[in-house]
Amino acid sequence: MKELWLKILQAVGRAFWIEIITENPKCTYYFGPFLNGLEAIAAKAGYVEDLTTEGATILKLEVNRCKPPEMLTIEEDLGGDLDRGTKPTLLGQGF
Repeated sequence: MKELWLKILQAVGRAFWIEIITENPKCTYYFGPFLNGLEAIAAKAGYVEDLTTEGATILKLEVNRCKPPEMLTIEEDLGGDLDRGTKPTLLGQGF
């Protein structure tokens, strides 16, 4: 039942996603989807730990209710174009 509800939330842009922007490497990561903000907040520490263990410096971390991102990882250091204008549409539900 949880998976069905999550698919519905994603389809209407109401699922929660974690956005983490790092330096070294210059990347934007999206983790999710989550059913609610509390679930996403509970999971964010694990993602931060993984990235910092790999040597990344966290510049920004947000939990937002939004449409699914087109790409889960945007890598500026590998020639990707880190265009902040292409991130998911946020619905004003940041944490």
